[in-house]
Parts: sequence; C-alpha cells; structure tokens
Amino acid sequence: MWNLSFGFFGVQIAYALQSANISRIFATLGADPHQLSFFWILPPLMGMIVQPFIGKWSDRTWCRLGRRKPYLLAGAVVAVLVMLLLPNAGSLNLSTAYLFLGLNSAMWFGLFSLIFLDTSINVAMQPFKMMVGDMVNEEQKAKAYSIQSFLCNAGSLVGYLLPIFFTWIGIANEAPEGVVPDSVITSFYVGAAILIVCVLYTFMKVKEMPPKEYAEFHGIKTAGQAGRDENGGRDENGGLLRLLVKAPRTFWTVGLVQFFCWAAFLYMWTYSNGTLAFNCWGGVTDTASKAYQDAGNWVGVVFAVQAAGSIIWATILPKFQNLKLAYVVSLLIGAVGFASLFFIHDKFVACGAYFLIGTAWAAMLALPFTLLTNSLEGNPHMGSYLGLFNCTICLPQIVAAATGGGVLKLLGGSQAMMLVAAGVFLAIGAIFVQIIDIKHID
Repeated sequence: MWNLSFGFFGVQIAYALQSANISRIFATLGADPHQLSFFWILPPLMGMIVQPFIGKWSDRTWCRLGRRKPYLLAGAVVAVLVMLLLPNAGSLNLSTAYLFLGLNSAMWFGLFSLIFLDTSINVAMQPFKMMVGDMVNEEQKAKAYSIQSFLCNAGSLVGYLLPIFFTWIGIANEAPEGVVPDSVITSFYVGAAILIVCVLYTFMKVKEMPPKEYAEFHGIKTAGQAGRDENGGRDENGGLLRLLVKAPRTFWTVGLVQFFCWAAFLYMWTYSNGTLAFNCWGGVTDTASKAYQDAGNWVGVVFAVQAAGSIIWATILPKFQNLKLAYVVSLLIGAVGFASLFFIHDKFVACGAYFLIGTAWAAMLALPFTLLTNSLEGNPHMGSYLGLFNCTICLPQIVAAATGGGVLKLLGGSQAMMLVAAGVFLAIGAIFVQIIDIKHID
C-alpha cells in the first residue's frame, strides 16, 4: 500500500508549490487583487475536464505497462517540464508588453503554463486514487487512503516550506519588479526533480493486476469486464453522462458537502498571501516590497502548519465511531480557524489558526473517497466514477474563483474577510453532512 501511493508524495509537492505560490507569482507579475481569483479558475477547470476522461480511458486500458500507470507517467513528465517554465514567466522580458483583457504578456505566459501544469498534475494524480480502488480490498481501503493522505500531507509540507528554506540558506527572495524571486524558481526546480523520482518509484515497484486477476478480485463475471456490460460486450451505455445519472446517492450527498468545503479552500489559497501581508506585516500591499515577499514565504509556513495539523488529525479520525460526527467536528474546527484569521495580527498566532484549518483538510482527504469507493465496490466503472467525483472538487473552486472578485468588492476589498467567508462555507458544509447516505458501509 505504501508503494502504491508513494508517487503521490512527489505529485503533492508540485501541487503544494502551485497552491502556495500562484497568487504570489501573478501578483508579482502585476495582477490586481481583484483579478487573482480568476487565475484560480484554471486549475479546477482543467481537473474537471481531464479527470473524468482519464478515469474512463484508464478503465478500458489494459497494456503491458499496466492500466493506470501509463497515465501516471505521462502526466508526471509533462508536469516536470512545465514546472521548469512557469516561475520564469517574469524573467523573459515580457512584462512591459500589454496585450488585452488587462493582462501583460508575462501574465499570459504564466497563464498558459498554469493550464499545462494543472492538466498534467491532474493526469498524474488521479491514477493513485484509482489504483487504491482497483487493488485494495474493502477492509483495508480506509488504511490505504490514510497512507495516501499521510503522503499527500507530507508532500505538502515539503512543497510549502521549500521557498522559505531556500531563502534561509541564502537564495534571493527579492527580485526586480515583475520578476519572480530565485527562491521560488529554485523551489519549482527541486520540486520537479522530486516529483519524477517518486513517480518512477511507484511506476517500477507496483504491478497492476491483469484483466483476469482483476475480475476475480472484484467478483466480475468475465476477465476484462471493466468498461463492459453484464453480457461481456462493450458497454455502449457506459458513457459519462449515463454513469452520472446512475450514480449512487452517496455520490451526490458527499458531493454537496464537497461543494462548500472546496470553495472555502479556494479562498484560502487565493487570499492568504494578501491577508497575512496586510494583517501581520503592517498593512503591506506593495507586491514588489520585501515585506510582501516575506509574507509570501510565510504563506508556505502556515500552509505547512495546516498540513501538520492535518497529519495529526488524520490519526484521530479513525477513533470516531460515527463517520458523520467526525466529518462535522472536523469542518467546524476548520471554520473556527478561518474566521479567527480576521482578528489575528501576529504571524505566529496565525499558525495556530491554520493548524485548526488542517482538521477540515484531513477530513476532506480521507472521508469522501472512503465513503464513495466503498459504495462502488465491484463496480466496473470505478475509475470513471472517481473521475466524475473529482467534479465535486473542481466545480466549487471554479464558482468561487469566478465570483471571488465580486465577493471581495462586496466585502470592502478586505482579503481577510474572504477567509471569514471561507469559514462560513465550512460551517454550511458541516450542516449538509447530515444528509450523507452511508448505508453502503454501515
């Protein structure tokens, strides 16, 4: 189970670098705070488009390299290449060339790099979730996803802390206006190297089941049954829309909770840099200033604290006898963490708030996929459903990103108030936990 998910450690480093630094990078390139949320539309949009198809195609892929592994490797290779380009968007003498929609050419370069980066990360990430569903029995699945959650958060810790680590050892954390600091650029380079090493480890160590063994393991009537109907022929009615209509109630009820949770975290990723710079660095708004870049490094620290809180809380979650209670408690603690940031003006105290937020993150990583995959046990379209379920992660981020600028304006331009709104979203999610159908695993 460890080998099955080890590559996820590297993938999550890439994702953490993206999450902690995208707002910082685009603010450095010249984006207005009211524009920042629009850049965050792209990552979930690409996930929403890519992951259902990766699930569907890999359900039907049986080759000598495996079933899910070819997608894993292809996504990782592209992600590595793009990670070498994205942080250099401000170093190509493009910043002064304005094109259209208020974005300069450096921002457009970064935008397209972000599209390719998030597409490739999604292609590499989804196979890990699917391989657990494919190769782990129901009794051990919660443990397998817990291991994956641990590696996910461990990778996040590394990715979040890389910029401040490289600043600490002497790599420049300041740069000319419109240029991303070397500390961030170096972090992306090192993250890319770790990513490919970890993915290659899983690729070489894990042997996926051949069709006949897979069919026996899942109690499917004929070998290669995935993607086929009950008579053994190609399932022409197994299209994504048809599968969505036939999805179990667990899919929809957990998905509703997911909507509010992921909208909340989109706000965290987008507005943490501005909130900390303003609240904890004396009202700083100048993105070219040393104080703003120092706050950007501290975002990595508080996100790392959040990941640490998530790791600790993940060890407590299994002690709950009631899954719904565990979900509710986790989200409400996270809501308190978000709301408290409005009142915090010390960077070290802010770490405590993000530690509380980590409890919600732990629940979001572990509980939804455990609930769903158990309700789908033996379903030949497991990969397709997991890909579709990713839309419950992506759609709320798209909605939150598309409306973020307007909400920020309604809240008086206060980025700290956006984190209060995130706390409200988690509280609403906790309310809707009560309607989740878990009869399949009781």
